[in-house]
Amino acid sequence: MTSKRVFDFAVSLAGLIVLCPLLIATAIVIRLESAGPSFFFQERVGLHGRRFRLIKLRTMRAAGPGEHRQITVGSDPRITCVGHVLRRTKLDELPQLLNVLKGEMSLVGPRPEVPRYVALYTPEQQAVMLSVRPGLTDFAAIEFCNEGEILARSADPEKAYVHEIMPKKYRLYERYVAEASMLLDLKLIARTIITIVRRRVTQ
Repeated sequence: MTSKRVFDFAVSLAGLIVLCPLLIATAIVIRLESAGPSFFFQERVGLHGRRFRLIKLRTMRAAGPGEHRQITVGSDPRITCVGHVLRRTKLDELPQLLNVLKGEMSLVGPRPEVPRYVALYTPEQQAVMLSVRPGLTDFAAIEFCNEGEILARSADPEKAYVHEIMPKKYRLYERYVAEASMLLDLKLIARTIITIVRRRVTQ
């Protein structure tokens, strides 16, 4: 077991223990506000192309006819009141500590994509981005922390994501893979926390 995996396991386990009361309380509030489960599962692509079920706190109501989209913009009417708070503070991502604990993800690494979008990358690009475990945060997650707001300003969010955001994300994924180290991981975790706090204060 590598030092990175030991670090991921220890931090995710400690995080889940400490945050358990918060997760339970939030899950109850989600159920009280709207019908449906408290957690949301979605298939993502991980290390070496292995697929896994990513877990989040549910932030949207059940989709109606024609509402099944894999991109969510800031003004998406499906987002609940609680969901807006969870997305703004990134609290909806906390259950992914379980994915980290299981070894499907890492604390730091390229954000895992759904199979549909992974298929749009070239084989060479896939080889790079899938050569490490996907993570809770990385350069791209920090750079595009307001991705939903960016897409909301586009007339065609799907097209904007595929043709504008995905190429920029890949360059940042490539940078992480090339520079990966425990020190870099610690720096990115710190930068992520600072970014979330700043966004919370300014909103």
